[in-house]
Amino acid sequence: MRLPVASPPLSEPLPDVEADDHFHDHCGVFGVYGHAEASNLAYLGIHALQHRGQESAGIAALEQGNINVHKGMGLVADVFAAKDTLGKLPGDAAIGHTRYSTAGQSVIENAQPMYARTAAGPISVAHNGNLVNTEELRNELSHSGALFQGSSDTEVLLHLVAREKGTPIERIQKALGRVRGAYSLLFLTEDSIVAVRDPLGFRPLVLGRLRGAWVFASETCALDLIEAEYIRELEPGECVVVDKDGLRTLQKLPPQRAGRCVFELIYFARPDSTVFSRSVYESRKALGRTLAKEQPAQADLVIPVPDSGVPAALGYAEQSGLPYELGLIRSHYVGRTFIEPSQSIRHFGVKLKLNPVPAVVRGKRVVVVDDSIVRGTTSRKIVKMVRDAGAKEVHLRISAPPTRWPCYYGIDTPVRSELIAASHTLEEIAKYVTADSLGYLSSEGMHASVQADKRGFCDACFSGEYLVQLTAPEAGVARTH
Repeated sequence: MRLPVASPPLSEPLPDVEADDHFHDHCGVFGVYGHAEASNLAYLGIHALQHRGQESAGIAALEQGNINVHKGMGLVADVFAAKDTLGKLPGDAAIGHTRYSTAGQSVIENAQPMYARTAAGPISVAHNGNLVNTEELRNELSHSGALFQGSSDTEVLLHLVAREKGTPIERIQKALGRVRGAYSLLFLTEDSIVAVRDPLGFRPLVLGRLRGAWVFASETCALDLIEAEYIRELEPGECVVVDKDGLRTLQKLPPQRAGRCVFELIYFARPDSTVFSRSVYESRKALGRTLAKEQPAQADLVIPVPDSGVPAALGYAEQSGLPYELGLIRSHYVGRTFIEPSQSIRHFGVKLKLNPVPAVVRGKRVVVVDDSIVRGTTSRKIVKMVRDAGAKEVHLRISAPPTRWPCYYGIDTPVRSELIAASHTLEEIAKYVTADSLGYLSSEGMHASVQADKRGFCDACFSGEYLVQLTAPEAGVARTH
């Protein structure tokens, strides 16, 4: 289904939004069942998944039928900075969450895991993804008397679970029958963890084993940190429960077209993870190799935009035969800045994160490899930095197709009018970012690079082909969890 949204005219001024001009995944989830130090392991797990969300974090732990929750705003290390915090989360089962929100939604009421005391006992939930029928469900629940603390689609899901009848697992299954969209979920009940992926499998969720304990995580890098064995990926539409009787699959929907998010392989997941049964690092190198074939450049060297552009730049350099150099250095200690964003100092935003190496780029024709262009503002500043450092030419290469459509399945993307590729030609974008040339990877090259049938992945942000019916798309769907 292609979303029928009109693009702004080409005469409209190009965007100059001062924002973090990158995509963000909404969150990461982690769970462990059957380990005496469950909350400590959950802490390590969500720490490994910090790249998936940096605005809030939390852990819910199960002890003798009771669920205790600690969550807060900020990075995992900050939320759990007090020495006794994890000590107040005893038990042998826990789920954790780290979250990114859209602008204006970064509030404690939306932090996860969320918790409710229901007629069937306590239930806590951690969610990665986005439900597309949230507003109609919220309106229905509100009219029947439901009270909401925040604006999260996860809170809507928890209300649905609380209102169903039956055991906790029966309630979860009934509630999921009413929602549409992307979800990889971990539920903590009074005696179990229930793990679920949506029928199309938009977001990743893997299963691991740590001696006698079972572990769930958004990515395998979280399993690696705690030295858990990777068992397998949960299948799209699969519902798994682990309790005192062990692990079993409760539901497995019939195979259908998959909707795995291809951007997980391009940008979101950590390079050391295996996602959708593919090495993220090798996938990104393959994207870079294909990019070099499709978009060669007469140049002297290749540099990445760190950190996400590094594997693709390595692949580009290998394929093209050009030297690979670190021409941009990233600061790993950039937090939030509280400087007023006056016009005279706005340009420091990117310079706080990246700085060129003049000795590398001076007098050279440079290929700069990045994973995406969103609004174009950051790319413009990066090109200028490299040129100001002495580069003779700057050729920008993107290891993905042009991003022309918003995502409604768990990625924070701007509205379509702010996506520069939605309304401007390649030549116009190249002129705006001031590059000597600009080249994107083709859609065919992208799918071939990750060795995937196009029907196995969701590429709606590139193609506009949405796999799940949206609710009032013209008004925008709240991507708020």
